[in-house]
Amino acid sequence: MGKRKENSTNMLNETYITESCDLTYAVCKIGGRWKLLILCKLEFGKLRFSELRNQINGITERMLTLQLRELEKEGLVKRTVHAEVPPRVDYELTDIAVELIPIWKQLSEWGAKHRSLNTLE
Repeated sequence: MGKRKENSTNMLNETYITESCDLTYAVCKIGGRWKLLILCKLEFGKLRFSELRNQINGITERMLTLQLRELEKEGLVKRTVHAEVPPRVDYELTDIAVELIPIWKQLSEWGAKHRSLNTLE
């Protein structure tokens, strides 16, 4: 994922939208193909990188690394490096991410309801 110029139209539009709409701001923090899935996997406690990778079918190591970095930058995931040999790194939800649990559960219920409605058509 390359860096965007700070004054690019794309960056200016994103800044304007996320600063003027709370819903868009929230969706940008958790949006993307893998972020919610990663957060859901961390709901029940700390996981190591390899445990996360094994629980999420289809995600590459590179993509998992990128998504974890973004979630950490957004303050939704805490990364703990243990001073051991070999090094051990754990990932866990932060307090603000824990606040999202009931919201993603509702979204999941909504998705299940509407996915089944779409398959009937």
